[in-house]
Amino acid sequence: MTTLPEGLFDRDGAIYMASRRDPAGCRVALFGVPYDGTTSFRPGARFGPAAIREVSAGLETWCPQLERDLEELAFADLGAVAIPFGAPEPVVAAVRQATRTVLDLGAAPLMLGGEHSITSGAVAAVAARHPDLLLVQLDAHADLRQEWLGARHSHACAMRRCLEALPSGELLQLAIRSGTREEFQELRASGRLVALEAMAAALRPHRGRPLYLTVDLDWFDPGVLPGTGTPEPGGFHWRDFAALVDELRHHRLVAADVVELAPQLDPTGVSAVLAAKVVRSLLLLLGNPPPGQDPAVAPVREP
Repeated sequence: MTTLPEGLFDRDGAIYMASRRDPAGCRVALFGVPYDGTTSFRPGARFGPAAIREVSAGLETWCPQLERDLEELAFADLGAVAIPFGAPEPVVAAVRQATRTVLDLGAAPLMLGGEHSITSGAVAAVAARHPDLLLVQLDAHADLRQEWLGARHSHACAMRRCLEALPSGELLQLAIRSGTREEFQELRASGRLVALEAMAAALRPHRGRPLYLTVDLDWFDPGVLPGTGTPEPGGFHWRDFAALVDELRHHRLVAADVVELAPQLDPTGVSAVLAAKVVRSLLLLLGNPPPGQDPAVAPVREP
């Protein structure tokens, strides 16, 4: 039985289908972060990780697109990161520690949110192991504000804080459709904004380098995923995500997160099911890298 840092994870509650609690020998380890302290419109993302786990049993373990089965993958569900309520800074620090713990185990981390402010902690930990890390963002919103409502770690500032933690400075923002005038001016000037139809072409030159994928579920159209705190009309469907998965199967995906599910805002429960299916695809991508592109690295402690 692998010993985890005491008090870092709360291991009670539901578990994602086909996973185990003991991460020994696992290729992937997922954990939840039930935090929505900087939510600016509709709260509830703190309930997202539990909802994803609870509905996951309604899916098959077999993925027809990837032609792989979760039952053939050694992966662990470590539970929820034990976080304080209130300001986001201690939460981001706890996320960084949790991500570093997963990497020390030789596993690829998959984080379930919670809101998007948590992503910078995970990116910082992964980038410390992979200085040439490429960050890829699926999101309705640019999330490039310097601060929002007085908070530098607001979910509206998620990518700005990630860029500060990213040595490579390389971020691809896929099919963003909402933001301020200044954010879109920066997106276009920087070349980071990628249209939906250009996703595969933009990613193809980066095959072989370490990649972190952050999935804000409001990227999907509210017609198919209404259970999110900041819905934005004009979004995308499963087939669009599947097209991205087809390209990512050729990449060295080393870490990922799925954030901003607010399940109580969708009484049908369909939003949580879609989120759980996204998680299934990412588990299988993380656990089955292309030949010669294993995301696992020897455990290295940050100074």
